[in-house]
Amino acid sequence: MPVISAPQDYNEDDLYVDLRSSLGLPLYLKCEGFNFSGSIKQKAALEMIEAAEKAGRLTDGSVIVESSSGNLGVALSTIAASKGYRFVCVTDSRCNAATRQLMEALGAEVHTVSEPDPEGGLLATRLAHVRALCDSDERYVWLNQYVNEDNWRAHHRLTAPHIAERFPALDVLFIGAGTTGTLMGCARWYREHRPSVRIVAVDSVGSVTFGGPAAARMIPGLGAGVRPPLFDESLVDDAVLVPEVETVRACHRMVGQGFLFGGSTGTVIAGATRWLAAHAAGRDDITAVAISPDLGERYLDTVYRADWVRRVYGAALDLDEAALAGPA
Repeated sequence: MPVISAPQDYNEDDLYVDLRSSLGLPLYLKCEGFNFSGSIKQKAALEMIEAAEKAGRLTDGSVIVESSSGNLGVALSTIAASKGYRFVCVTDSRCNAATRQLMEALGAEVHTVSEPDPEGGLLATRLAHVRALCDSDERYVWLNQYVNEDNWRAHHRLTAPHIAERFPALDVLFIGAGTTGTLMGCARWYREHRPSVRIVAVDSVGSVTFGGPAAARMIPGLGAGVRPPLFDESLVDDAVLVPEVETVRACHRMVGQGFLFGGSTGTVIAGATRWLAAHAAGRDDITAVAISPDLGERYLDTVYRADWVRRVYGAALDLDEAALAGPA
């Protein structure tokens, strides 16, 4: 049994769900939500904070500031509270209420922007707000997950080697694309050590990361309104873009089996389902892993709430009424 003295000291790194019995997929889901921050972002948050401390950027009196749609904000709130830093999270109107409340409970100050930039959408507005804060007070330290190479280094050092140890005969790895920190860290490690493994990125329709047109996205987590500076497309073998209605379907299929996962996880599962149907239909010999970034408690007022789903997606979502969890 682990004994810890700080919340960032704990992360369950060896829990997988075999989706053959629940969804009929030859796919193992690596669950990254079992830590005190509730998502894979705890790894990147800790790596970036500790690197900033070693470089002397973070000192007594520093105020951490970051733009986040949710999960990284919670991770930074957790670690900042543990280490005694003030933290300001700049988010937008898509951030789930439960996520905002959790950050505030951990002592963070949450700034929510609502007017999208004409060119870069809500993300560009968030980034402009962060820059304005930093210009206003030298105590603000922006970790900047979008360009910070410690974002991907966390997964190069931790996530990819753990998967390789557990699945030495891996054929394909599915990874969601947000800031692309997880994607780039894992892809680099596999290019260096196991280049035969196919790296499949999963993104949301409406994201510009893979060159598609920008469009409104209602589920926070994956996708970007501005192409991530960390992203190197040459490290990715395939990309699957998932409409949000398929994200919701995947989440409800999983919760119907007793697994409450987050929207980012639903997107990754939906993308893996598409890819496997196209490239590995009927194969029993394939070994595939998908990374699940988060659990579902923070999505109870959106993805898992029937009235929200109907209001946002309406007739586009052909779920049976009985499959819609949550209040009517």
